[in-house]
Amino acid sequence: MPFHDAALSFQMIDGPGSGRQFTARRRVRLGDATPNGRLRLDAVARYLQDVSNDDTRDADWSDPHWWVVRRTVIDVHEFPSYMQEIDLTTWCGGIGSHWAERRTRISAVDGTPLIDAASLWVHVDESTLQPSKVPADILNILGVSAGGRDVNARLLLRDKLFDKSTTETTPWHLRFADFDAVGHMNNAAYWVIVEEFLAAHRDVRAPLRTIVEHVVQVEPGQEPVRHIAIGRDNLELQLHVGSTMHAAMWCGLNPSAHIHTRRLYHAVRNHQEYASVRGVQMLHCLPLPLAHAARTNELRIP
Repeated sequence: MPFHDAALSFQMIDGPGSGRQFTARRRVRLGDATPNGRLRLDAVARYLQDVSNDDTRDADWSDPHWWVVRRTVIDVHEFPSYMQEIDLTTWCGGIGSHWAERRTRISAVDGTPLIDAASLWVHVDESTLQPSKVPADILNILGVSAGGRDVNARLLLRDKLFDKSTTETTPWHLRFADFDAVGHMNNAAYWVIVEEFLAAHRDVRAPLRTIVEHVVQVEPGQEPVRHIAIGRDNLELQLHVGSTMHAAMWCGLNPSAHIHTRRLYHAVRNHQEYASVRGVQMLHCLPLPLAHAARTNELRIP
């Protein structure tokens, strides 16, 4: 099965009818947005990490830290924009013996879904860092929202068809800032690779699906090489160090995604953060190019 088919075969389940959910509100800040105001996917990945950590601390898990991400799927229905307030709601979408799926929905403050994400988190032993069973107290917390849904830890892209003979290879230069407190390349740093593709292909936008699977951790001092196959509207990529694949990625249009209806001039509303004073829209908090575009109704989703 090709990368394309494997990526689109993943089923993003809907929210739970009952059980634990955790919601946090935040604003899209300057360092998280593109020059045209679109929330970047690497910033989305950081948001997912943050709300996950906040949820586990709030629920008082017995071991909130010993989990590693194996796969994250992000479905973008509509990109949030600079200075927009968003809500992140997270819950358990399924459980396995040594892992669990964390679902997160990013919504506008009026409840409109903007992004859906599903991350496969593997529970590991603190001393050996090998997979270990999910503790009983955590199963009790997650069980209701999971609704009895079982998930497995099989990766979607790792063993799928990937023809290296038709790909280009380019180095991916690591930065000190790519590494986190654990000493490994942070999950969000992998998504910068996808953003480089989106920057060069402005026609590939919502409805959008992107998958990043982590096979082997990237360590400081290594020299990763990207094996890239770019189609008309999608990216297939493997990240190698020597002969070892460390990550697999797919990004492309998601024709099966539900496209949420937005009000007239939704692009302007999403990009401007304004205050109405005596009927005058105060656009001073926008970057000048966005403010001008909002005034002239020329704003487009970047």
